[in-house]
Amino acid sequence: MLLSQEGYDKLKAELEHLKRVERQRVADNIREAKSHGDLRENAMYHEAKLNQKRLETRIADLERAIQTAQVVDHSEHPEDQAHLGSIVKLKDLEWGDELTVKLVGAFEADPANDLISITSPLGEALLGKSQNDEFEVNAPGGIQRYQVLSIGA
Repeated sequence: MLLSQEGYDKLKAELEHLKRVERQRVADNIREAKSHGDLRENAMYHEAKLNQKRLETRIADLERAIQTAQVVDHSEHPEDQAHLGSIVKLKDLEWGDELTVKLVGAFEADPANDLISITSPLGEALLGKSQNDEFEVNAPGGIQRYQVLSIGA
């Protein structure tokens, strides 16, 4: 799995937080719930155990991601071409809107916050593009056309 250094650092920080802070909080919640008596009909206990399962699943996912991560060195790519970690300003050629996105690995993607995976249709289309390049993206809503206005790090 490809990650930027920033994305890798965020995953490591989240993992440390979950292990050191959240595990203790969940354990405290389970202890509190147990003190309320009969566990068979104790909704608070069942909720706490479910939260514990979710937490441990997330921890396992993060550990697996960190073990398999390949951190991409930005210095290996030309500065004038879009690559993992690039911040790209685009113009939608149909509507004239401008948007700025950051190209990230799939595990760090968050389209609502303009973090676009390099494996998404837009991300794949952007890789290797330079300023003023025009390109098309075959998106779920149909073909979209963009122009690269600028590329930064």
